[in-house]
Amino acid sequence: MATVTLQGNTINTNGDLPAVGSSAPDFKLTDGELNDKTLNDFAGKKLILNIVPSLDTGVCAMSSKKFNEAVKDLNNTQVLIISADLPFAQSRFVQQESLSNVTTLSEMRDRNFAKDYGVLIQDGPLAGILARAVVVVDESGKIIYTELVPEITQEPDYDKALSTLA
Repeated sequence: MATVTLQGNTINTNGDLPAVGSSAPDFKLTDGELNDKTLNDFAGKKLILNIVPSLDTGVCAMSSKKFNEAVKDLNNTQVLIISADLPFAQSRFVQQESLSNVTTLSEMRDRNFAKDYGVLIQDGPLAGILARAVVVVDESGKIIYTELVPEITQEPDYDKALSTLA
């Protein structure tokens, strides 16, 4: 179990992020067209998993926009924005913000992603949704970077995450 804070108050997740050097756990998440997607659907690509509580918050929206902009000139790199938001809300967000370098994925049908990646918030007012985290996966499916953002209201360390893709 890991701990993070929400406005200074300690909350717990169900576990820890997968270890750097390990294989990324598979997942089944739902995209904006209500199709189920797995890790294999992105095989051979570098992935930034931008894991957020909800795109309906300023920090989550900002991180999505920053990663969208940061990868526009990176070859073979895909940003996956993963949240508990419904696919309809995720798609609306992407359209309103004119994001073209991200794919949104929802836990709508399967909650195992949060459990397997150790980001399921266990207590406090956000219990049941995802903690803010970034996981970077290389083309072979190995995890090369992780960050569980210690304070949910803060943005992740973009530079560290992106530097692992060089």
